[in-house]
Amino acid sequence: MKFLCYSYGDARSFGVMIAEDRFIDIPLSARAVSVGERITVGQTLDEAIKMWEATLGLARKCIDLQGQRPEPEKGIVMREVNDVEIESILSHPSKIIGIGLNYRDHCREQKVEPPRHPILFAKFPQSIVGPGGTIRWNRVLTEKVDFEAELAVVISKRARQVPVDKAMDCVAGFTALNDVSARDLQFGDKQWTRGKSLDTFCPMGPVLVTPDEIGEGNRLAISCSVNGVVYQDSNTSEMIFSVRELIAFITQGITLEPGDVIATGTPHGVGVFRRPPVFLKDGDEVVVTIEKIGELRNRVETFDVEL
Repeated sequence: MKFLCYSYGDARSFGVMIAEDRFIDIPLSARAVSVGERITVGQTLDEAIKMWEATLGLARKCIDLQGQRPEPEKGIVMREVNDVEIESILSHPSKIIGIGLNYRDHCREQKVEPPRHPILFAKFPQSIVGPGGTIRWNRVLTEKVDFEAELAVVISKRARQVPVDKAMDCVAGFTALNDVSARDLQFGDKQWTRGKSLDTFCPMGPVLVTPDEIGEGNRLAISCSVNGVVYQDSNTSEMIFSVRELIAFITQGITLEPGDVIATGTPHGVGVFRRPPVFLKDGDEVVVTIEKIGELRNRVETFDVEL
């Protein structure tokens, strides 16, 4: 299944896709499938993911009911994608864990040896923006902002000391993420957190795709273009550590909570290692595309405010 979050007027809700251009609003359709029982999963995926099995069950019932009854009678609330504003699938996960140097081709372009174990860094949740959102920064603070196409994993339940063979049991689904990075801050600070956590530096979406549609995410085409020019073009099969291995490694000492996000690393082609380097600028359009997930499209806006 594919889930999306959206806003409609002043309301925010989420739904499950039944076609490329249509989806069922899950919270608004709950009454139609809960005769004799009370099913509540919240108004957003942030809330629904905390009871993920119930959410999946409700979504399946909505899809089945939509196909069984004439539309005026079934109580299913349908929306057209073009009639709403698509939001980030999550707005406030407890944490976003990034993985550095997790693609073989990305290591090759830097002429470095692949790491022996995953390299973790933090990306603050306030950096999240949705599809169509603006990547925005102060040029007085940073002048070297880069793009990084990444497959992101969303966690479905509390996970601690998870063995590799059980790791996929903790996965709600996958989405696309752009690990926008201020390279001058990242390299100048000698650590990565600030350069990767500025406001709007984590576009995410457009949908959350469950593992039954996407498998373990280990063989998906992944790319990033700027103004129509493709700079990154690779496959998640280039990942050094699989999704299973990442979850097992992280949870050895860090407990993952429902809704937490793992950004699994980026392939070759980022701007900083090109000759000459390519950095984002005002007015650019950045598109991250991942097979079976879709396009995450964002525009760039800069401003100048003295520090």
